[in-house]
Amino acid sequence: MHLIDFPITGYDYLTFLFLVVLIVVFFYVIIQLGSLPGKIAERRNHPHAEAVKIVGWIGLFTIFPWIHAIIWALHEATLVDVRSMPDSDIDLEGQRATVYGVPLPSGPAKKVDVAEVHSAQQDEAEAEGQQTAGRAEKDDPEKPA
Repeated sequence: MHLIDFPITGYDYLTFLFLVVLIVVFFYVIIQLGSLPGKIAERRNHPHAEAVKIVGWIGLFTIFPWIHAIIWALHEATLVDVRSMPDSDIDLEGQRATVYGVPLPSGPAKKVDVAEVHSAQQDEAEAEGQQTAGRAEKDDPEKPA
């Protein structure tokens, strides 16, 4: 039973080998391109690295989401951890905000005492309460003058 009516030569084997290598290289390039956004995000310690990786793989064949994943992986993300926010009752002088463990540059230092702020607010409230009470006494018709 002969499926081919001509003899197979060395060039035919070379052609088949070339096709197999071409198919392997094609799939290698597809795998590398699909994982590229995720690898970039992981190397840059991106907080959404897993999401970037997923969008990179999903968007590989539709191109536009893949381009978005590349941009997202290269974008500087600011991660604010609210669990380590400073308390308002604690002296803030010793605490500095950080992004990815790197301290933010400090501006001009201004010391604010929390007790002074609270006492100033209470003084303002008392002064306003006294002014309101004084007006109420003048306008009260039942009190004799």
